[in-house]
Amino acid sequence: MTVLPPKSLSIARLAVYCVNETHDGPDARAMGTHDGPEAKRAPAGHSPTSDIFHPFRQLEPLTMILARRSLLRFGLATILAVGLQLAVVDRVATPAGAAEANQDHAAVTPVPRDGKGWQERHATINERLKQTDTQLVFIGDSITQGWEGRGKDAWAKFYGPRKAVNMGIGGDRTQHVLWRLDHGNFDLVKPKLAVVMIGTNNSNGKDNTAEEIGDGIVAIAKRLRTKQPQMKVLILATFPRGEKPNAQREKNAKSSEIASKLADGEMIHYLDIGAKFLEADGTLSREIMPDLLHLNEKSYTIWAEAIEGKVKELLGE
Repeated sequence: MTVLPPKSLSIARLAVYCVNETHDGPDARAMGTHDGPEAKRAPAGHSPTSDIFHPFRQLEPLTMILARRSLLRFGLATILAVGLQLAVVDRVATPAGAAEANQDHAAVTPVPRDGKGWQERHATINERLKQTDTQLVFIGDSITQGWEGRGKDAWAKFYGPRKAVNMGIGGDRTQHVLWRLDHGNFDLVKPKLAVVMIGTNNSNGKDNTAEEIGDGIVAIAKRLRTKQPQMKVLILATFPRGEKPNAQREKNAKSSEIASKLADGEMIHYLDIGAKFLEADGTLSREIMPDLLHLNEKSYTIWAEAIEGKVKELLGE
């Protein structure tokens, strides 16, 4: 079902008025075509539009009625044409295919997490942001946080010189990232680029659908752009998980595809490097991800190398 924008609804209401004037207005009663016992000529001035047709009052009743209807039909056609133009303008304002977050589910509703560990990690990130003039931030869950563990050597090589800040927290979902962006010191820094990889925790079981996860990723990217207008955002497709292709992989792939539609090639970019971790037949090796989800030294290097060209481009290096 097509939903008209507010402006078009107003036009539509006016059009309905014209239709009523044409078919059931005073003229219909004058011609005896109006149903009901009141089918008689309406008194002068009954219609709100009667003054418009003052020149026709001296004409014969039938001639006046036909003239009135002709003008009403012309007015109706004009109103509908303007309404269609407004509808087109409103639709162009949102590019075709651009994802819009639905605000009615958990993945887009900012919430914090319980637990001392999470609160401490959140506080640590805030302190890092206050103490640096970073140009690059990484936002995500345990896979992102892992840059400080098995990925520390690759991080030091690729991101140490850039004073990058790791904003990953293990176990986070899209809704937790949204909350963190609104309850920290992110506004105190002015990065040039944010790399976002999030969503795999939302995909567990029936917690969220692919569409909802996509909404969550889109909401994060939009929040980042609102808070940091100068900053570009690089959305990474959620990394593959599980040894063989499976339903959860498919859900994450679909949510990533939904989020990819937000990319405009200017301030928001999208990159899918998932194939870099897989064998030709789609198998995910434990040599790459030991638990078939989290990365090791080798796979963090793969990640860094796979996005380095794009990172350099977006940082203007």
